[in-house]
Amino acid sequence: MNESAQPQPSKQIGSATDNEDIGKDVGVATVVASDCVDAEDDRVPVVEFSNVTKTYNAGGANAFTAIKDVSFVVQDKPDEGEFIGVLGPSGCGKSTILKLIAGLSPQHPPTTGSVKVLGKEVVGPGADRGMVFQDYTSFDHRTVLENVTFGLECHGVSRAIREELGRHWIEQVGLDVANDASKYPHELSGGMRQRVAIARSLILKPRVILMDEPFGALDPQTRLNMQDLLVELWRKVEATVFFVTHSIEEAVYLGDRVYVLSSSPGTLARELEVEPPNRPAAEMQREQEFQETIFYLRDLIAAEEALKQAGL
Repeated sequence: MNESAQPQPSKQIGSATDNEDIGKDVGVATVVASDCVDAEDDRVPVVEFSNVTKTYNAGGANAFTAIKDVSFVVQDKPDEGEFIGVLGPSGCGKSTILKLIAGLSPQHPPTTGSVKVLGKEVVGPGADRGMVFQDYTSFDHRTVLENVTFGLECHGVSRAIREELGRHWIEQVGLDVANDASKYPHELSGGMRQRVAIARSLILKPRVILMDEPFGALDPQTRLNMQDLLVELWRKVEATVFFVTHSIEEAVYLGDRVYVLSSSPGTLARELEVEPPNRPAAEMQREQEFQETIFYLRDLIAAEEALKQAGL
């Protein structure tokens, strides 16, 4: 075999600003510069990270930097919203980014840098942000209806109004009001419990929805069904969604854009704009162009995993 035919080593993922792939079409996506912001857009960004670093136990012997110098801007899109998929190797800081936006400790506050939501520095959790976790965070002693309306109850909304809204959102997430509203979490499947968690978040009409591996524990078919449901709901609520997942297929199908983080400490290595989903997940994910995007991202993440294992 001659030298030119030798397989080439994977190229290290660099920052998006010096990425040779910027402008490249990859299947259903295009690689874009992460600092590409419309200078004429005077609207306040929905979420803005400015040189954010998070080091746990800073100054201690066991200090660990999860993310480093992460910057991005998610612009406001009135009457539309945007869906952001977040990918990267295990331990690269995906959930750290999500919880910094949520204002949750110990991820919040950042060690350095600035995290803003709707132009204001994040100082803690707020009703403008809703969060759905992978584990089923229902209250076991409350019925489905009581779980869905819990946030409204905390805000002092009258029982009659919150139950009316609760029944509406139970129906919106595909549950049967008559049969399911009075059930307790232990009587529900995993998919049904996540529908309850989503309804509990959406009933508060958050401006930003943060989802941390919400479908990770579901079986493959239920996961596809939940992806389709989420697209339908997102178009109704017109919010900005950040969706952390280990599934490349899920991120590409759901996302208007996808952020790819490098291995720890996580930096923003790639940003892709993706065609919006306009057909069921099971159908779209079989198509060749969709698979081209999957292979591109899989190679990037595999290269980062290899660098991490090599200690580079």
